[in-house]
Amino acid sequence: MTESPAVRPYRPGDHEALDDICVRTAHNGQDSRPHYDDPSVFTAAFAAPYAHLEPELAFVLDDGRGNAVGYVVGAADTARFAERFRAEWLPLVAERHPAPAGPPATPDETIAWLLHHPERMAVPELAAWPAHLHIDLLPEWQGRGCGRRLMRTLLAALAERGVPAVHLVMTVANEPARAFYDRMGFEEIEGVPMDDSVVCLGRTTADLERL
Repeated sequence: MTESPAVRPYRPGDHEALDDICVRTAHNGQDSRPHYDDPSVFTAAFAAPYAHLEPELAFVLDDGRGNAVGYVVGAADTARFAERFRAEWLPLVAERHPAPAGPPATPDETIAWLLHHPERMAVPELAAWPAHLHIDLLPEWQGRGCGRRLMRTLLAALAERGVPAVHLVMTVANEPARAFYDRMGFEEIEGVPMDDSVVCLGRTTADLERL
């Protein structure tokens, strides 16, 4: 255990904490439990597959007592990740979170649709930003510089692998997250076909000394 909060690599024992953090921050940065019948669909789509498929790009904020209270996860090659997601991850979770029979009719079905369509991640217009990421912190750990430490750690890991740039997709409604990404040097990527409720941001993995 550490004596003070620190960023460290993800460990298998962090699995439950990773899921909990995701669920408690998935609804535009807020707790998703009041809004979804089974909010674990979020973890199946946006957290657990990264720790499973690319654990070397999964990092947590340890509270100093061995507990993960935040995380950042990423995929170095989004197109390749989407292929592995379908082949290796989706069979593990599809039974619990089946694909909607038709157009999504509930909040749960909307996320389940995303889960069952990993190819949506491989957008040609994002080829110059081949990596992507997800970052979440429990509310009580936000605004304390911890997100910056997590982000810097992942960007450095991507840079070490020769990945030039990274992107993320976020809901427009999550204004605090947008302010954070702006401070982290992310800029809106134009010309990406996206729903009006979301925006795509990107930045290089260089110039980390300015973070």
